[in-house]
Amino acid sequence: MKFQAYISKIRSFLSFKLFTALIYCLLALVLLLILYHNMKPETYDMEKFQVADKTIRSPKTIEDEMKTAEEREKAAEAVDKVYVFKKEMAQNRVSLLTSIFDFVTETNHDSDQELKEKDKKETEKTKEVAIEERLKVLKSKLTENVSEDITDSISDTILLSLLQAKETDLQTTKNVVIQYVESAMTEEIREDGLNDAKKLVQRQIRAAGLPESLVKAGEELGQYAIVPTELYDPELTEERKKQAMAEVEPVKILQGQIVVQEGHLIDRDTYRQLELLGLLKSNPTIKPLVGLVLFVILVIGSVYIYFSRVDLPEEKKQNYLLLSSFIFICSLVVMKIVGLIDAELNDIAYIFPAAMAPMLIKILMNERFALIMTIMLAACGSIVFHDGIAGTINVEVAIYILFSGLAGVLLLSGHNERNHILRAGIFISLINLLLILFLMFGGNGQYAPVEYLYYALYAVVSGLLSAVFTIGLLPFFEAGFGILSTMRLIELSSPNHPLLKKLLTETPGTYHHSVMVANLAESACEAIGANGLLARVGCYYHDIGKTKRPPFFIENQLNIENPHDQLPPETSRDIILAHTTDGAEELKKHKLPKEIVDIAEQHHGTSLLKFFYYKAKKENEKITESEFRYPGPKPQTKEIAIISMADSVEAAVRSKTNPTPDEIRTLVHQIAQDKLLDGQFNECDLTLKEIEKVKKVFCETLNGIFHSRIEYPDIKQ
Repeated sequence: MKFQAYISKIRSFLSFKLFTALIYCLLALVLLLILYHNMKPETYDMEKFQVADKTIRSPKTIEDEMKTAEEREKAAEAVDKVYVFKKEMAQNRVSLLTSIFDFVTETNHDSDQELKEKDKKETEKTKEVAIEERLKVLKSKLTENVSEDITDSISDTILLSLLQAKETDLQTTKNVVIQYVESAMTEEIREDGLNDAKKLVQRQIRAAGLPESLVKAGEELGQYAIVPTELYDPELTEERKKQAMAEVEPVKILQGQIVVQEGHLIDRDTYRQLELLGLLKSNPTIKPLVGLVLFVILVIGSVYIYFSRVDLPEEKKQNYLLLSSFIFICSLVVMKIVGLIDAELNDIAYIFPAAMAPMLIKILMNERFALIMTIMLAACGSIVFHDGIAGTINVEVAIYILFSGLAGVLLLSGHNERNHILRAGIFISLINLLLILFLMFGGNGQYAPVEYLYYALYAVVSGLLSAVFTIGLLPFFEAGFGILSTMRLIELSSPNHPLLKKLLTETPGTYHHSVMVANLAESACEAIGANGLLARVGCYYHDIGKTKRPPFFIENQLNIENPHDQLPPETSRDIILAHTTDGAEELKKHKLPKEIVDIAEQHHGTSLLKFFYYKAKKENEKITESEFRYPGPKPQTKEIAIISMADSVEAAVRSKTNPTPDEIRTLVHQIAQDKLLDGQFNECDLTLKEIEKVKKVFCETLNGIFHSRIEYPDIKQ
């Protein structure tokens, strides 16, 4: 209660929105403080060529871009030049040789025709001039009609020897040269093997038995015709290099990999890797902090979205936010403590009571947010239990916490009694044990028999601790935040409670009346989706104020005269009206939840005490209705409104002797109509449709209670 008062004081200083924002900010700050140590990588004060004083492992998997680039460059350099065989080159060179010989034949033929027309007694000098003319004509044709200027490569001497040769010798030479050139060009000839191919053709032509005057010409033409048939393809070569570079896997520094061994020298490459990983104090990295901030934003954002959509009064929503934040922080603190122990004793992380927070949230709030809490704790656990390497994520622990928390939420029964929580803890232990075995066998690791025993023990202890902590912390959260949980309601419904014992012993009639009203109210609340258990327990205590003056209430007047017959109506009024305020004070004195106090205070609303009002009206016409009305307030919730109707209906029907179903139906309708017209339901959200359902349930329940019985005849002995 003191905590609630402290929170109320803070609210009085701050606006509602500002206080809510403050809760979110504090939760974010606590998350950052708890998780930062686990995200921040440890840095070292080291220099190049220094001997390492400890073994350093990589806290994360990261690509070494420089090494990757070097490996890709090596792969590209290892790719040979790509050559493409051009089959058409042989045909092209043969066509070129054919053209040369054809032009020689054509030139000789044209020159012979011209000589026939001239004087046959022409001197030898004139013939020599004619040969020179033929050479010029041939060179002109070779220059104009051949795809390449061969006159730069073939000497005039060779061309003259061709012009002066006999036609048969020329044809023989042509056939020989083309044969050997074509044969040579069918083979793959690269630039570096060109001379060998030319020499081979030269030897073959020389040995072919050509006329002496044409051997030289044949050799030179054959060598000229030989060109590379396998040509370098730069585009294809570049494509192959790119392909080879793409096939090189990125060089990575793996998480947990030893970067430098204790006692080893830190060379340039090692120092560069330490720098790349952000492990040097001289070059720290802020990436882990940025990542942690993003994670905290996701967690706080999830909580904000949930509470922004939940349909609750703003004050109750804020109380739930504060409650869930406390539970979350408590669980994180426990997680952090286990994490610190885990740093010394490996794998003790599995002893963490993962189901504690989800079970508390389910009992105190609802199942939906308990599932959200489970997911958030699993994410935080993957960071806290990082296997001794800061900034890493432990997926195995995350899976363990997730399924353990889900087991707690799903296996905890709706009644939420202490023995049910313990039973849920046992089942959680079994689930944890199965999870541990899955992680051990699924990981295909090698474990000693004693390790299996330790892990099994951690799993069992985790489930039992979850149940024990839930039971232990539950009263503190209920009292501190004024939460009326299902478990608390079940405890309050026990007949051994001091107030119920007092009600039973001092006012048995009122106790019986309260039980009957509880049966009616619970059934009606459940029919419209209201809290039936709250209605039942509230009915048990709603008339506790009558224990102050038991004889003045008709249900307790057994074989005694009604004391109100001797009292003025004003005095009777004061006694009757006081039982609501007396009851509220008595409940507050015994520190019962506010919801129960509200039921005692509001179950009559501001309704009129009709009997004593009309009695007083006969004596004094100036009496007003307001003097004979309950102080209120009017019912603020559906549960109190239903209890108000059930209280009046039960008293009215009980006053009848063997009421029929029609009489019961008429009474129920009349009482509900009177309260509705009197405005008693104006301040709660009870709808007309729900009132009709409530009336129907009242009639069915009362008909079951007041059903007609068989009259047995007297049996004479």
